[in-house]
Amino acid sequence: MALRGKKVQQTKVDAIAAVKEKIGSAKDFIFTDYRGMTVDQITALRDKLREKNAEYHVIKNNFARIAFEQSNIAHAETMLLGPTAIAFIRDDANEIAKIFVDYAKESPVKLKGGIVDNTFFDEKQIDAFSKLPGRKQLIAMLMSTMNAPLQNFVYALNGVTTKLVRTLQAVADKKAGN
Repeated sequence: MALRGKKVQQTKVDAIAAVKEKIGSAKDFIFTDYRGMTVDQITALRDKLREKNAEYHVIKNNFARIAFEQSNIAHAETMLLGPTAIAFIRDDANEIAKIFVDYAKESPVKLKGGIVDNTFFDEKQIDAFSKLPGRKQLIAMLMSTMNAPLQNFVYALNGVTTKLVRTLQAVADKKAGN
């Protein structure tokens, strides 16, 4: 098979197709430099990420660059310099960013950047993004804010009816006493 006018080995074409499949199944991506990490550290990180519905793979930069280009995802090539591992995120990228920022404190993993909601984030932006509440927390906060006026209205209505019932009960008790 020819790729960019050159004859390419089938194993390389298959490797690029596998990367494209991972890209297609993910919403967001975080790129890291894994130099200095032990196999045990990478395995522990992969286990944490797997719990949050993400995968972490070391992929040859050239294969990743071609796969991202073919998937029409911009800015990936800027992070594919030097040893690179990619987190393929299917759910909340915020939770994954928090895992990486926390993990970077105790291991040599270095954030290079990411692509979240088709927007390029550099290392500092990923760090800031990790400090924000997650999507689920934001939805809960929004729902709580939206629910507060309704809850106050219900309490007000309940107070009026309770007051009416107590007044009627007091009148009934007074008449029963006469």
